[in-house]
Amino acid sequence: MNAYQPRAAAHAFVLFEVLRAHERIAELPALAEHADTTLLTQVIEEAGKFVGEVIAPINREGDEVGAQWKDGAVTMPPGFRDAYQAFWQAGWPSLACATEDGGQGLPTVVEAVLHEQLNAANHGWTMAPGLLHGAYECIRHHGSDALKARYLEKLATGEWLATMCLTEPHAGSDLGLARTKAVPLADGRFALSGTKIFISGGEHDLSDNIVHLVLARLPDAPPGPKGLSLFVVPKLYEDGSRSSVHCERIEEKMGIHASPTCVMRFDDAAAWIVGEPGKGLNAMFVMMNAARLLVGLQGVGLLDAAWQKAHAYAQERRQMRAPSSGSRAGEADFIALHPAIQRILGTQRAWIDAGRVIAYRTALELDTQKHHPDAARREAAARWCSLVTPVLKSAWTEQAFSGASACLQVFGGHGYVREWGIEQHVRDARVAMIYEGTNEIQAIDLLVRKTLPDGAASVLALLAELAHDASDPRAREALARFGHFVREALLPGATGGDAPADRPFWLADDFLRAFALLLMAWAWSRIADTPGGDAGAQAAFWRWVWPEFEMRMSLMHNTLAAAPR
Repeated sequence: MNAYQPRAAAHAFVLFEVLRAHERIAELPALAEHADTTLLTQVIEEAGKFVGEVIAPINREGDEVGAQWKDGAVTMPPGFRDAYQAFWQAGWPSLACATEDGGQGLPTVVEAVLHEQLNAANHGWTMAPGLLHGAYECIRHHGSDALKARYLEKLATGEWLATMCLTEPHAGSDLGLARTKAVPLADGRFALSGTKIFISGGEHDLSDNIVHLVLARLPDAPPGPKGLSLFVVPKLYEDGSRSSVHCERIEEKMGIHASPTCVMRFDDAAAWIVGEPGKGLNAMFVMMNAARLLVGLQGVGLLDAAWQKAHAYAQERRQMRAPSSGSRAGEADFIALHPAIQRILGTQRAWIDAGRVIAYRTALELDTQKHHPDAARREAAARWCSLVTPVLKSAWTEQAFSGASACLQVFGGHGYVREWGIEQHVRDARVAMIYEGTNEIQAIDLLVRKTLPDGAASVLALLAELAHDASDPRAREALARFGHFVREALLPGATGGDAPADRPFWLADDFLRAFALLLMAWAWSRIADTPGGDAGAQAAFWRWVWPEFEMRMSLMHNTLAAAPR
């Protein structure tokens, strides 16, 4: 089966027709010179060519061979190092990095398009550069001048790769349980000791050096998350000597076989602190939030890759006669004519196109938050990013897995056979629901940490913004209804009496999913207002996806009535 191929025209349609990205970019003095549709389209097209010609063709062999560990060293699958060297030398990692750091200073949304393409083409390979920009931003905002001088350009250009070392054997998402220690040394550095697990790209041969960003505790640090500090320790120091950081093994995983998921042991490894003592999570969240947007883009990209395969197969596979067939007696029809297949493909297309609008809008808001001269616009952009990022990460990674499984169904028995490639998408997509905070944690983050503490002011403001921007009456009515539900049923005291402390946690998953469907309704309203949109996918959304909103609202009402324990 043919490998995934980026469709630059589809990306450009969302960027310049639906979202009018060039107009948004023109409002930002730091980026205004790049508000040129010809330039940005050329970058997207060239990115697509590179991804389609260099990255996509090595996906299958990468899955079959996998990363190989021996005596602490990891060898990547055939072609992976050459592809990465070509990638960074062509300047692709540096698209959205500052020019003074060796970057190209382009808008973040261009990098978002690139990463959607990369993840769709080769999820395992893309895991390596996926953390680069977050590591760059982390050191840029929190590192000392010496650390910036040593690492910024190497990370901006992608010459060196980076890791994010958070999880420990006894502590997953509860980072406050981390035990890795950092002991001060006489020369101002620190000796790091501890074990981190599930470290993507902790060891490999893609780049000549790897920069590890590690959460650890100082000797006098208090327990819990406030006692964590952030440190940087490279694989190789400036003099060429190797640090005492060891890859003990790599995990044997369900998917992304080409990405080495490492157990890393730090044995008094000399490291430098990043930012202030005890403020490690503040610094690390810069990296984690960037990663969450990219994981949402993984969901969009992986779903698109699965859809491409299923759509192509449906155009060439004949099976029985379709109910509305005009075929001659006894002649089988292409399965694309069967209603069941149309429903599967249309549903995924509805998720892909809406997800692309939402993800690209989020990337535009990141730049607005950084660069817009008006404080109110920056505040609105920050609100969008805070609320939408966990929704994008959770809902679209879930759909990438379930949608890829549905696309496998299009192939029938052939889908379960490796040679067609669709089963790899199912395996690869599953992990995105887990990392960078499980989807359940994203839901809790949205409702418990971001909606309720300010009396839902941020959520209600965003709902009002979406309603003002949506022309479809179905979208406007649902946005108003959801806002009423938030005010009258979720806020403390709204229903009279004291609500159980655990009630929001029971509601969180349905709340996030309903919010995702509202964002999709807004996105499809925008697409519908734009000439050239996919009318079939729009109809599929309202017919087969949108009814879930009623289900989620009913589930939340049932939860409020039953108050489960």
